[in-house]
Amino acid sequence: MVSAAEEVLAWRPSVPGVVEVFHARFTEHAYPMHVHDVWTLLIVDDGAVRYDLNRRERGTPHDTVSLLPPQVPHNGSAATARGFRKRVVYLDLDQLDEGFIGPAADAPDLVDPPLRRRVDQLHAALGRRGDELEAESRLALIGERLRGHLRPRVEPERDQRSRGVAHELRELLDARTLTGVRLAEAATLTHAHPTHLVRAFTAAFGIAPHQYLVARRIDHARRLLLAGQPPAEVAVASGFYDQSHLTRHFTRHLGVPPGRYARGGGPDRG
Repeated sequence: MVSAAEEVLAWRPSVPGVVEVFHARFTEHAYPMHVHDVWTLLIVDDGAVRYDLNRRERGTPHDTVSLLPPQVPHNGSAATARGFRKRVVYLDLDQLDEGFIGPAADAPDLVDPPLRRRVDQLHAALGRRGDELEAESRLALIGERLRGHLRPRVEPERDQRSRGVAHELRELLDARTLTGVRLAEAATLTHAHPTHLVRAFTAAFGIAPHQYLVARRIDHARRLLLAGQPPAEVAVASGFYDQSHLTRHFTRHLGVPPGRYARGGGPDRG
């Protein structure tokens, strides 16, 4: 039973490959030995966790990313008196090859600040409706970095092919700015691996695919707002999930919310 001092938040986002998102703060709770049938990607934001995995004692100091493999028993408890606060993404088996289970069991705790930042950004995207493409893109890059830890050698990519798929994806995003496209579908249509597709696009244009799509939608929203349409209608017409989704991105890009932008008027309005 979770006491009043403990906090738990869990949900399943509509992002392929993500089975569950789990955020928790525990002070007294201790996990017994157990297993998962999925990959566990864990970061600790406060305190520390100690756990046993593969018959060895492990720990998660700050800035560590822990990848616990499926079907390997482990437990978990606070390593400090104040407990710990953690965020977990449970990943479907198809996100990492089963051949990585052994290497992950041998070295589950990764000291990799860029990887930790990416996992943090993934959690932020998973918590926002309408940002599924961003979450998928960030998950693809996380998977690539995890594979780099588990299997350091990476086959070189052909630059010419990279440029080709990058332009194909841009054309696809331009054609489907309002309806959007999921990463898996884009990869199928461009005949490219999802991770390679994200990397190729970012290298070619200096912006991630989800950022490009949001920017295109904001341009569309600006035109509708200046034409007099209310923000709630503009949000849906521009491909955003709802008005709050539009407002968050619009304010980040332009420094003012959509309503204030539309009320700004022109030089002849005084």
